Amino acid sequence: MEYEAVIGLEVHVQIKTESKIFSGSRAGYGYGPNELVDPVVLGLPGALPVMNKAALDGIIKAGLAFDCSIPDWCKWDRKNYFYPDSPNNYQITQYDQPICEGGEVEIELSGDSRAEMGEHKKIKLARIHLENDVGKLNHFAEDSLVDYNRAFTPLMEIVSEPDMHSGDEAFAFLTSIRQTMIYCGVSDCDMEKGQMRADANISVRPVGETALGSKIELKNLNSITGVKNGIEYEIKRQIRELKKGNSITQATWRWNADLGRTELMREKEDAHDYRYFPDPDLLPVKIDYEWRNRIQSEIPELPFEKQRRFMEEYDLPYTITSVLVPNRTLSEFFEQAAKKDPAKAKAIGNYVTNDLLRELSEAGQSLADCKISPEHLLSLVEAVEKGTITKQIAKDVFVEMFRSGELAGEVIERKGLKPDFDDDQVKVWCQEAIDENPKPVEDFRSGNGKALNALLGQVMKKSRGKANPQSVNQVLRELLN
Repeated sequence: MEYEAVIGLEVHVQIKTESKIFSGSRAGYGYGPNELVDPVVLGLPGALPVMNKAALDGIIKAGLAFDCSIPDWCKWDRKNYFYPDSPNNYQITQYDQPICEGGEVEIELSGDSRAEMGEHKKIKLARIHLENDVGKLNHFAEDSLVDYNRAFTPLMEIVSEPDMHSGDEAFAFLTSIRQTMIYCGVSDCDMEKGQMRADANISVRPVGETALGSKIELKNLNSITGVKNGIEYEIKRQIRELKKGNSITQATWRWNADLGRTELMREKEDAHDYRYFPDPDLLPVKIDYEWRNRIQSEIPELPFEKQRRFMEEYDLPYTITSVLVPNRTLSEFFEQAAKKDPAKAKAIGNYVTNDLLRELSEAGQSLADCKISPEHLLSLVEAVEKGTITKQIAKDVFVEMFRSGELAGEVIERKGLKPDFDDDQVKVWCQEAIDENPKPVEDFRSGNGKALNALLGQVMKKSRGKANPQSVNQVLRELLN
């Protein structure tokens, strides 16, 4: 019997705000233990929550980016449970009236090669709701300590439908969410800082059946790759159990990345165990048309939309757009140059995705810190197109531009990179190459067109790399024919 997996993800994303949700305490990362706390965070008697509008703006923006429906009203509920990371003994969340309903996330699966766009599909969402994050437990050899700095950071939970069927789809889903949230400025989604976390609900069923099998909730997925690996292992484990004749019992498991396997944590609690009820200290929130419209106007062009436009408008290959688009700052830098001369967009894209990123990486710089501007790129592309320098020399010119901040023409002039010979000299070098290399000449005349490259290399050597390869190629062919 063949089986298929059915997967749903619950993705927690911290919203980037100056202060916490329901609390005036500062939100942040990297502070000493329990520095970012106040009476609300610590659950002290008499402390009342106050809504943070910036957090609402963030989740509405996320919902609109994922084409969710934004109801006119949302309300707050208490999810009751006892655990050291929550001194209130409850979490303020949204149960039956979330702020975002439905929606979908476009994903791209890996293509057959890195040069080809993969299959695109859309994963349906059930809802996105807003809640307060909880503290973090730090476990040591003999005790555990709790740090409440993270507690009450605004947290949205993006809940998918059981609409995925592989670890690859889950990986693409999380990648798409991360890129979209960074593009919109909603969150930095740094998983190492706990700004993005995911739990996976996984079940398997015989191919052709529509009923869902018993699900396993998989936790401790600390990276996007960890989500993929954990899901793939759990799918195989469940199929093995079913083929042995065993049943799958609904439970919570954890992914052990060190051992590369899943492990049982506890039996799963049902939703009614949390005794949800409306929070008596917080009023429902009305989201009117003006509010929605304002947030909608702040949403930038999203990654896949931009990628399709770049490929159509600038005739860029997938190999370039797949590097440019995931980084909003990099893609905007490219377009500043491309808009000045769209005919040069492909050459500009090559310099940005290859030379610029290489130099930034080696220098340990960000794009904001480097001396290269769109004008620098245009000046270099123009120098190559006019035949002032060759593409090979242009690579050296780029490195010098990056270091000095000079335009291409200034570097070329200062380093004497302009050709100091005329067409007649090129013809002399071509004839010398032909006379000195009879074997490639014979091969070329016998029909091996690639043999011309050996002669071309000799001429470029004689010109110290300054000759135009296209011109040399043409002269060689004229002389040989």
